[in-house]
Amino acid sequence: MYVTAVESRPAGVLGTSRSTAHRPFGARVMAFVALTKPRIIELLLITTVPVMFLAQRGVPDLRLVLLTCVGGYLSAGGANALNMYIDRDIDALMDRTSQRPLVTGMVSPRECLAFGIGLAVVSTLLFGLAVNWLSAWLSLGALLFYVVVYTMILKRRTSQNIVWGGIAGCMPVLIGWSAVTNSMAWAPVILFLVIFFWTPPHYWPLSMKVKDDYARVGVPMLPVVAGNKAVAKQIVLYSWVMVGVSLLLTPLGYTGWFYTAVALAAGGWWLWEAHALLHRAKAEVTGGKLKEMRLFHWSITYVSLLFVAIAVDPFLR
Repeated sequence: MYVTAVESRPAGVLGTSRSTAHRPFGARVMAFVALTKPRIIELLLITTVPVMFLAQRGVPDLRLVLLTCVGGYLSAGGANALNMYIDRDIDALMDRTSQRPLVTGMVSPRECLAFGIGLAVVSTLLFGLAVNWLSAWLSLGALLFYVVVYTMILKRRTSQNIVWGGIAGCMPVLIGWSAVTNSMAWAPVILFLVIFFWTPPHYWPLSMKVKDDYARVGVPMLPVVAGNKAVAKQIVLYSWVMVGVSLLLTPLGYTGWFYTAVALAAGGWWLWEAHALLHRAKAEVTGGKLKEMRLFHWSITYVSLLFVAIAVDPFLR
């Protein structure tokens, strides 16, 4: 049984209705924007647009890029809003989510639900009518996987939640490719796998940092149920597979020397950081000296560099 905040919330915080006077229009707009988790969507777009350059072997139609980005933002934003609707009970008990719009009461649960469903419908129609229906179904599939499979089924039941739930975050590479070609190929599948193996070692360091938050609400993230050494070993394992998969694009003829050089350099540095974290965990270093967030921050830089290289590489071949 998991702790919920629905019954134990402070009066006037979660699920209560504020009067319009206490919810200024500007703050309300920003609250609805916050429901979409813009910072997370930035990463999704970073993995979408470069794949379109790779698929086109040059500069894709800029109108198509814009439509794909807008559709992707709306779809991911809808998924994130629905995620907040479902998780509003535990969000109220976790320090890092205590200021989310549903917890503060700036947006009501009913408004959030309608907002999320609306974005899902609009994004699917936008993809289908303005891009192509393959991209539309991939986008809708990603949304449903994140909301239903990850948030509703896996997140509160298994320590492998982020491994399989991360599949939703892999879909933008397939969507970017299909938006240009209306088909699939090995290149987007390989990049899908790169993001799949990237997600756990990207997120587990953050989970190590805030594991007390997750433990408090009964969410069995791996760092909650396993020691730092065991988590760090898993991070190293996934990291090696990720770097190895990222190098498959070149022998298959999709990329050239520039991408390969960036993938080797960025991947090498990633592995250095992953092994350094494992070394500190084996030495039973705790607290700030564990420096787990070094790998978390580098993981964002890594994926940005890798996908920028994917976009630039076609022009250097």
